[in-house]
Amino acid sequence: MRLSEINIYPIKSCGLISLNEAELEPRGLQHDRRWLVVDDRGMFMTQRDFPRMTLISIQVKSDGLFVQAPEMEPLLVPFATESREHIPVVIWNDSLKAMPVDGMSAEWFSKFLGVRCKLVAMTDRSVRPVDKSYAIGEDVVSFADGFPMLLISEASLADLNSRLDVPIPMKRFRPNLVVEGCEPFAEDTWKEIAVGDVRMYVVKPCARCTITTVDTATGEKDREPLRTLATYRSVGNQVMFGQNVIHASRGRIRVGDEVRVIR
Repeated sequence: MRLSEINIYPIKSCGLISLNEAELEPRGLQHDRRWLVVDDRGMFMTQRDFPRMTLISIQVKSDGLFVQAPEMEPLLVPFATESREHIPVVIWNDSLKAMPVDGMSAEWFSKFLGVRCKLVAMTDRSVRPVDKSYAIGEDVVSFADGFPMLLISEASLADLNSRLDVPIPMKRFRPNLVVEGCEPFAEDTWKEIAVGDVRMYVVKPCARCTITTVDTATGEKDREPLRTLATYRSVGNQVMFGQNVIHASRGRIRVGDEVRVIR
């Protein structure tokens, strides 16, 4: 088995960047979900309620993020500094402090999404532990839903697409790591793996939401793939697809790295 894709999503719920190699930091892949859009109350915002977020594309530059969207002027989001004030933000059941980015960013996102909001950045003062029920040690996470990384196999998507009238791309599921060379849903059986030299723990199936139904080209929602997944991937009232992963150490991973099952 090999690692066939590495993806990061610098601003939660916005566009992806595909990489050939990436550095693993304590919270996950470098730059992955280190920025978050929040409303006036500090509540996190995602494609679940604002599907147009999928139309926002990101590039990582030397001095920050280069952000673009249809009918909008490009925006440069500077990398975080520790000198600015931090405000309370809420993501799911977690409350933490994050640093507001400049007012220009707030105006840009408010205009594009049609609601007053602002962009905040995660700094070293923003501490968000992984759910203790699944943590391996003192693991921390970015603004991702709950875990440092999400892994899906190419075979699992191929299995799903064989059941759909119109196949969908992998990016609908927003994985960080994509693996080739295994059977469909083999990842459901893994407990511990090595990607190149980096050991990782496969800790929890990923329950899927309506973000998977957002067409990444148009920002419009459909009923698929959740309708089809519900016929054969339901556990209780949730639909499972992909596995949440915690890495055991820092390191560097590359597309083409061997993926080995340890347990």
